[in-house]
Amino acid sequence: MRVRFITILTCLCLIQAGHAQILPRIAKLKYAGGGDWYANKTALPNLIKFSNSENGTNLDTEEDVVEVGSRDLFLYPYVYMTGHGNVVFSDAEAANLRKYLVAGGFLHIDDNYGLDKFVRLEMKKVFPELEFVDLPFDHPIYHQKFDFPKGLPKIHEHDGKPSQGLGLIYQGRLVVFYSYECDLGNGWEDQRIHNDPEEKRQEALRMGANILAYCFTNSF
Repeated sequence: MRVRFITILTCLCLIQAGHAQILPRIAKLKYAGGGDWYANKTALPNLIKFSNSENGTNLDTEEDVVEVGSRDLFLYPYVYMTGHGNVVFSDAEAANLRKYLVAGGFLHIDDNYGLDKFVRLEMKKVFPELEFVDLPFDHPIYHQKFDFPKGLPKIHEHDGKPSQGLGLIYQGRLVVFYSYECDLGNGWEDQRIHNDPEEKRQEALRMGANILAYCFTNSF
């Protein structure tokens, strides 16, 4: 039977601890290898605020940072991974990430242009038996509160390639969603950082809110 500790964080909107109010949190993944895991500094706080407002979630508005090999990984229903460069998972880190995902966790990998060739190799350490697959446009992740009939939106142009929503599916469950050639996180950033048209920013935030909604309702 799967561990259900993440379910508690997901389902409860508010936990009372004495007089303190403790809200569920989501986290950014810290990894080794020299890549900029810390990129998109304003992205998650903006996404959380949008999701709280539009989806009725009650998440803490600040992100946490969690290391791949940490036991704290299991505290978060949704973990976000981004960057432009190299990624290295040790065997112990890969095993910890696998255990987290098999237990009910959810990883969103968001290629910030340059991550792809590295992250694919490292995810093979986590799930050597799985391959990334294209998610069809009718997949539920595209049809939560907001409807994306053509799948993952294109937020930034780099190589002229279409955006792709890829997934790792373990025993019938989507455990990793990989937004590729899209730059969702840049669309979540403060406008002063990436001066995208408001239409693109809203598109990115809506897709992000869909991902959170899917994670909270379909990961267990």
